[in-house]
Amino acid sequence: MKIYKHYNDKFQNVLYCGDCKKFFKEIPDESVDLIITSPPYCMGKAYEDPADDIETFKKQHMEIFPDIYRILKPGGSVCWQVGYHISESCIIPLDFIVYDIFTNLSKDKIFPLILRNRIIWTFGHGLNSVKRFSGRHETILWFTKGDQKIFNLDAVRIPQKYPGKKSYRGPHKGEFSGNPLGKNPSDVWDIPNVKANHIEKTNHPCQYPIALPQRLIRALSDAQAVVLDPFMGSGTTGAAAVIEKRRFLGAELNEQYYNIAFERVSMAMEGTLKIREDKPAIKPNLNSAVAQLPNEFKMAREGK
Repeated sequence: MKIYKHYNDKFQNVLYCGDCKKFFKEIPDESVDLIITSPPYCMGKAYEDPADDIETFKKQHMEIFPDIYRILKPGGSVCWQVGYHISESCIIPLDFIVYDIFTNLSKDKIFPLILRNRIIWTFGHGLNSVKRFSGRHETILWFTKGDQKIFNLDAVRIPQKYPGKKSYRGPHKGEFSGNPLGKNPSDVWDIPNVKANHIEKTNHPCQYPIALPQRLIRALSDAQAVVLDPFMGSGTTGAAAVIEKRRFLGAELNEQYYNIAFERVSMAMEGTLKIREDKPAIKPNLNSAVAQLPNEFKMAREGK
């Protein structure tokens, strides 16, 4: 298996080095199942034009929306991960802007974009502020193109804090109150971000962890679905897609980051890419009886 540089519906993985707007022209209508990305915040990062500002962010999103909508299948999902644009000590929540643009531009469509979740991604480390509370979260807007078709909850359940807890009243009194497979991860995800000592760290300055798109891919697509990242960066979404046995399409304008993405996706295809497993950062107190996994749950997970 190899990586291709231009689209063909028979190619498993395609990594395009160039502007995503040009790459979109190669992609047929309604051919993508899931779009996951984190666009530039237009704050003068190394990979951005120093002249970019919040108006640039708005313009870029309005320009790419028609193609984003065109190539997404009805019922498919869009996951847009953003934080804050900061200018002259003023912060602007970018998810507000994305929501406004995406919903307004699609409201007259046959299948309008519908916001299904506003997921909070929280992490423990980052820059320390002295004039405001330190930022420790970003957001993921999950839209569907019309009616939602796929939500694989069992694929993304996480360990319960108290799996041995039982109902103390009502018709299910004395029975275990949780699901044997784990609990719904909710719309607040505590996943460590990628800093200097993280096993996934590359030279990209704004890299998110593989566990983030991996959870979205598991929940919002099936095997062999087509996953697209128009702002591929270091290839995190691509690596996650390969690991989860999906097809991947990605575009990256910066050649340095494209080469990093190419290497990481290649390693994921070979099974040699090192990743941090998606697991709770804090383990429950196993000295508590209700924090221990009941034997009945273990048997249910094993299909007995």
